[in-house]
Amino acid sequence: MKKGNTVFFKNAPRIISFAAICGTKEKEGVIGEFADIALDDDMYGESTYEKAECKMLTNTIALAIDKASLKEKDVDVMLSGDLLNQIISASFAARDYNFPFLGVYSACSTMSESIMLSAMMVNAGYVKRAVAATGSHFASAERQYRYPLELGCTRPPQSQWTVTGAGGCVIAEGKEGIKIVSATMGRVCDYGVTDVNNMGAAMAPAAADTIMQHFKDTGTSPCDYDMILTGDLGALGSRIVKDLTWEKGYDISENHVDCGEIVYNVIENEFQGGSGAGCSAVVLNSYVLSKMRAGLYKRILFAATGALLSTVSSGQGESIPCISHLVELEY
Repeated sequence: MKKGNTVFFKNAPRIISFAAICGTKEKEGVIGEFADIALDDDMYGESTYEKAECKMLTNTIALAIDKASLKEKDVDVMLSGDLLNQIISASFAARDYNFPFLGVYSACSTMSESIMLSAMMVNAGYVKRAVAATGSHFASAERQYRYPLELGCTRPPQSQWTVTGAGGCVIAEGKEGIKIVSATMGRVCDYGVTDVNNMGAAMAPAAADTIMQHFKDTGTSPCDYDMILTGDLGALGSRIVKDLTWEKGYDISENHVDCGEIVYNVIENEFQGGSGAGCSAVVLNSYVLSKMRAGLYKRILFAATGALLSTVSSGQGESIPCISHLVELEY
């Protein structure tokens, strides 16, 4: 069933297991005690940052499958992407497995898109079990989107820190696990922001648009949810999305949480907080889903956000189109 931009899952696919690996800086924050593996070395024993990112994603997928008491042969498909050119972390991780791979790209909203598409396939009966996963690495993202670390460029106050980490989950039919109730497909929003360091301001309108569309399609309001979790908007973007929704009559201030705002222990040291595809993936698949499974949260909205830019588009003076996909989770 579909209403507006929201798909309702009649057969209620479930998240039956989840896993996350986080980096050295990330483990000092709220996700440290919930992540399956917290690294002592962000190189993860590899020779390049890109190889370390791929290894994190590969091992996260293996952990999620193992925690579901499944074998590789039990998985029907994997949906994954990342921030690197040609989504090489996801593609290279997929070559270590024998199940089909569907590469997706939605920048930092790749986690919510992967869950949404996996749920659609499971709900329709096309597959029984799907893996949704993504990740990022601070150093690989900096090299691709901004400047090599060796240059030692000064970070502006509106910037965020790309999270080093990976998160993934297994989505399956059945009656056990965290229910995926619905998913709201996002529209591309572009408010003319051109500052590649100000991801919060660029992505907040997309998050607000999708969240409000979900309320309209479902007939719900902010108070119906224990948590409205956005992707990596950071401290500034979090304030903007609350202002944008408030102006349209939706007050989400009481239950809104942003992954980028909470991922680091002391946000002042990291400017606006965390970002990157691994930001919402790690926070969701460690801290949030663990709290849900413990019964502390019963109903949440997860709206990861992504900036659909590239170094080429930024170099040509283009503004930053953004998107947010949302999934409704219940336990």
